[in-house]
Amino acid sequence: MLLILAEIKSIERVSDINQGISLYKEGKFEEALGVFDQLLTKSPQQPLLLLHRGRILSRMGKLDAALEDFDLLIKADNYNADFISDRAVVLHLLKRNGEALSELDRALSLDPNNPYRYSSRAFLKDRIGDLEGAIADYDKAIEMDPEDAISYNNKGLVEEKLGYKERSKKSFDKADNLVGYQPIKKKDTHPQKDSSSPKPASETPEQLKNQPKKQDGGLSFANYWKTVGKVLGNKSTRAEFFDFVQSKLGKKK
Repeated sequence: MLLILAEIKSIERVSDINQGISLYKEGKFEEALGVFDQLLTKSPQQPLLLLHRGRILSRMGKLDAALEDFDLLIKADNYNADFISDRAVVLHLLKRNGEALSELDRALSLDPNNPYRYSSRAFLKDRIGDLEGAIADYDKAIEMDPEDAISYNNKGLVEEKLGYKERSKKSFDKADNLVGYQPIKKKDTHPQKDSSSPKPASETPEQLKNQPKKQDGGLSFANYWKTVGKVLGNKSTRAEFFDFVQSKLGKKK
């Protein structure tokens, strides 16, 4: 009888976790947070619960609280590269970029054969202005996983920022080929401008258009987490993230 009751409680708990995850994916963060807060009252140190609550708090912009959860996770398992990477994201959102970069270095040293460790560090390097360093990391990620459309696309964005037009075009084309993206060619109804004419210095670079807007001088947490979450995710989310990158980060065809 006791065994049956334990199994019922276990099934109910899994059901609650799945409900919380579903609410999180639907963007119902307050409701999802309530689910995981309740679960954590019964199992305060359960890593899976802390991980999901930390991610929810991050999406809500409650970064100090999120960091506390990731600190607890790493205290329990100091060698978990996924926990360390998630914590690095929160540190970056808190503008503690030196610490964030150190954490991604540590995650990579613990998981050196995972190309996503390089692509996630490259993404951070791009955000903090180390563009050449970002390209080097994307090159390493691509060397390890030649089918990684995300790294090709993001590498193209960085190359574009540096003015490497031919290199960026090759990167974008490779990314398109990998995901089967075919740009729609529109009929040109306007006379073509002289490509040799320099662009005005005040013109917004193409890759910076349609960027997520900042709010009150800070980062747009929802848009930024959508991006970072996919970069730090697994291969099954690549095509979905590629679409997001194309629409939000201003890669034009």
